[in-house]
Amino acid sequence: MSQSRTCELCGTTLITRPQGGRPARYCSNACRQRALRRRTAARDTVRTQGAASIAAPTTAPAATTAATRERDLPPALDSFVGRRQELSSLRALLRSTRLLTLTGAGGVGKTRLALEFARGLPSRYARLDLVELDSLRDGATLTQSVADALGVGERAGRTGVDVLVRTIGNASRLLLLDNCEHLAEPCARLVVTLLGRCPRLRILATSREALRVPGETVFRVGELSLPPADTGDDVTALLRADAVRLFVERAAHRSPGFALDRNNGRLVAEICRRLDGLTLAIELAAGHIGTLAPGDILAGLDDQLSQLDLLAGGSRTGPRRHSGLATAVDWSHRLLDPAEQAVFRRLAVLVGGFDLAAARSVCAGGGIGPREVLPLLCALEAKSLIVRLPGDATPTRFRQLGVIRAYAMERLRASGELGPTLRSALTWLHEVAERDRGDVFADQASSPLTAERDNLTSVPAHATGQDEAARVRLTLELARVHYQQERPSAAGALLTGLLREPGSRALGGEVAALAARVAAQKADPHRALSLGERAVNLERRRHVPAGLANALDARAAARLCRGEFAEAVTDLRACLDVVASLGSPEDVAWCTQHLAWALLQAGAEREADELMADCLPVLREQAPWPRAAAALHTAGAVRLALGQLESAEALFAEVLRIAPGGSFHALYPVEGLALVAAESGDMQRALRLCEASAQARRRLDTEPEAPWRRRIEQVAARARTLLPTAAREAAVVGARGLRGDRLVAYALRTGSREQVRQGPDTMGAGDEWWRLTAREFMVVELVAKGLTNRQIAGQLGLSAHTVATHLDRVRDKLGLRSRTQIALWFGRRDSEASVP
Repeated sequence: MSQSRTCELCGTTLITRPQGGRPARYCSNACRQRALRRRTAARDTVRTQGAASIAAPTTAPAATTAATRERDLPPALDSFVGRRQELSSLRALLRSTRLLTLTGAGGVGKTRLALEFARGLPSRYARLDLVELDSLRDGATLTQSVADALGVGERAGRTGVDVLVRTIGNASRLLLLDNCEHLAEPCARLVVTLLGRCPRLRILATSREALRVPGETVFRVGELSLPPADTGDDVTALLRADAVRLFVERAAHRSPGFALDRNNGRLVAEICRRLDGLTLAIELAAGHIGTLAPGDILAGLDDQLSQLDLLAGGSRTGPRRHSGLATAVDWSHRLLDPAEQAVFRRLAVLVGGFDLAAARSVCAGGGIGPREVLPLLCALEAKSLIVRLPGDATPTRFRQLGVIRAYAMERLRASGELGPTLRSALTWLHEVAERDRGDVFADQASSPLTAERDNLTSVPAHATGQDEAARVRLTLELARVHYQQERPSAAGALLTGLLREPGSRALGGEVAALAARVAAQKADPHRALSLGERAVNLERRRHVPAGLANALDARAAARLCRGEFAEAVTDLRACLDVVASLGSPEDVAWCTQHLAWALLQAGAEREADELMADCLPVLREQAPWPRAAAALHTAGAVRLALGQLESAEALFAEVLRIAPGGSFHALYPVEGLALVAAESGDMQRALRLCEASAQARRRLDTEPEAPWRRRIEQVAARARTLLPTAAREAAVVGARGLRGDRLVAYALRTGSREQVRQGPDTMGAGDEWWRLTAREFMVVELVAKGLTNRQIAGQLGLSAHTVATHLDRVRDKLGLRSRTQIALWFGRRDSEASVP
C-alpha cells in the first residue's frame, strides 16, 4: 500500500511506493533546485551575519543593523498552488528588465505570485525588500514608507529620495512594491528616479494597472487554469487544473478529510468555472466547505443577489481589501472617476461580453458621448476591471469577470439606471438583428448575433416594457444561433413557443422553416416535413419570394431526411427558379449546391457534377468559408461517386485547409478521405480515419446526416472485416492520438497546417508515428517506461529476440538509434496527442 507524502517546498502530494529506497522529498526537479538555492542563500546569510557581528561594534547604528537583514519576506502559512509557467516567465523577464509590473484584477493572486517568485530568486540579489503600500492614503508619505521598509532614516543634509539613493547605491538589490494602483502616479515618479540613479536596482511591482514609465515590462497575471468542459468527473484530469487544485487544498484545510472524487468532481469544477479561476474567489468559496456542500455553494453562486455575500469572510489577518470579493472590487471602483464608474456599471448587463459597438450603444448617454466610450474602455481594461478575450478575432471583444460583474450590477441597481440600460441593450440587439434581414438563407448563414448568444438570452429576459415585435425577432435570432451551433434542443424549445404566439405571424414562414431544419437536425423526419409544409403554405400566402425560397429549401431538407430524394429535387428546382429571380449570384450558387447534393442522393451523379462545376467557383470566390466548405464537400462526394478518386481527395483536402480543425466542419472531409482510402484499397488508413472521426464526433456531441453516417459505418465495418487482426489493432490504437491538428495532418498525409505552409522540411519524426503497428507501439510505450527487453517480453508474452526485432523496425521507421531517443520521442508524442 502506498503512503501519502507532500513536497517539502510546494506541498504537492507525493506517492511513496512500497518497493523501498529513499523517499522522495520534492515533486519535481524545479522544486529540488529551488530548495538547493534557498539552502545556499541561507548559508551565505549566516556567514554574512556572523562576520558582521564579529566586526561591528556593539553600538552599531540602525542602518548597519538593517543592512544585515536578507530577504525579509513574510512567511507563507499555506501552500502555493500552480502558476509554474508564470514563475518561469517571470524569471526570464527579470533578467532582461529592471522594472517588472504584475497587473491583474483584484483577487487574481498578484501579491502571492510576486512573493513566491521573490522567495525563489537566486542569491545574486543580495537584498530583497518588500514595501506594502495598501495602507497609504496618498503619495505624500510614499518615500518615507519605502525608507522605513529599507530600515533607513533621515541623515544630516539628506532627506527623502536622496536617502534612498544613497542607501541602495550600486548594490544588486530588488525592491518589491506591492499594491501600487492607488498611488500609481507618485510610484511612477519614485521608480523613475531610483532606477535612474541606482544602476543595479531592479523593481518588482504589483498593481491593478501599469505604472506607464519608460522601460517598464508589464506581466498580466491571468486567472488560474480551468478544466476543459468535457473533462466530466475524471479526478486525475480535473486535478490538472490549478483552480481545482487550489479549491481542494483550501477546502481540505477548512474541512480535514475533504477530497475530490467522482461524486463532487463536476460540482467543484463548475464552481471554479463560475468564478472564472479567480484566486481569491476560489479561496473564499472553498472556505465554506464544512458548512455548505459543493452543490449548495454552486447554487449560491447562481443567485446574483447572494453571490457576493457568499464570497466574503476572508482571513482576519490578511489585507482588508481581500476580506471579501465585494471589498476587493470596491477598492478598485473607488479609484475610478465618475465617467469610468458609469461605463463600468452599465457594462454589467452584457453578460456575454461585448465589443466597442455594443459598449457604445449601451453605455453612451448621461453626459458620456459615443466617442468617449473607447478611451473609457481602455482605462477600465488597464485597471483590470474588464479583460480582453484571447485570440485575434475582429472586432476585439471584452468581458467582465463574473464576480466583478456581480458587483457592477449592484452598483447599477443602486444608481437607478438598470431599466434604461437594459432597454438600450435591447435596442442595440434588435438593430443588429435587422441588418441582415434580407438574407434568403439566413438560417444557414452565420448570424450577426452569433457572438451575442448569452446577451440574447439574458437581456430580453430582464428588460421590461419591451416591444413585442422586437422580443419575437430576438427570440428567433437566438433560436438561429442555437441551430447553427448544433444545439437543437435549445432551438426547438424556443421555436415551439414562437409557433404558438400570434406575434410570430408577422415573420411569415421563417419560424416554421427554421423549426423544420431543427427537427431534421434532431432526426425527427415526420415533424420536419410537417413544419416544412407549414412554412411553404405560409409563404405562398405572403407572396415574399425570399421567404418562399427559404421555405422550399427547408422542406427539401426535411424530405432528404426522410429519404424522399426525388421530392427533394423537385422542391429545390422550384427554389432555384425563385432565387434566380432575386438577382443574387451567391444565393443562386448556394441553392444550386443543395440541388446537386439532392441529385447525388437520387443517383444523378452526372447532373450533380455539372451543377457543381457552375456553382463551386462562385462560392469559392464570394461565400464565407462555411458555405465554401459545404460546397467543396458536395463536389468531393460527387467526384467520389463518379470514381474520380484523385479529384475527390483534392476537394476533401481543400475543405480541411479552410475549416477549423476542432470543429465539426472538419469531420466531413476527414470522413470523405476515409471513403477515398477505402475505394483505393487502403483499408487500414480508412479505418483509422473513421475511428478518429467517430471519437471526435463523440467529444463534440454531433452526428452527420443519416445517409452519410450509414455510408461511413459501412466502410468502417468492411475495413474491420478485411483487415488482419494486427493491422486492425494498429488502426484503432493509432486513431486514439489523432485530435485537432494532428488529425488534419494525418488526413492530409503531411504535418500540421502551419507546417503545410512552411514546407515538409519542418516536420518532426513524431509526425510519422502512425507507421507503427499496434505491437510496435506497445513495445515503444514499455521502453519509455524504462523496461528492459526481457521485462517487455514477459509483459507481452513474447521472446526477448522478438522484442529486439520489433525495436529494430521501430528504429528504422522513426529514424531513431537509441532507447533514450525512443523514450523521448514517445514522451513528446504523448504530450502532443493529449492536447485537444
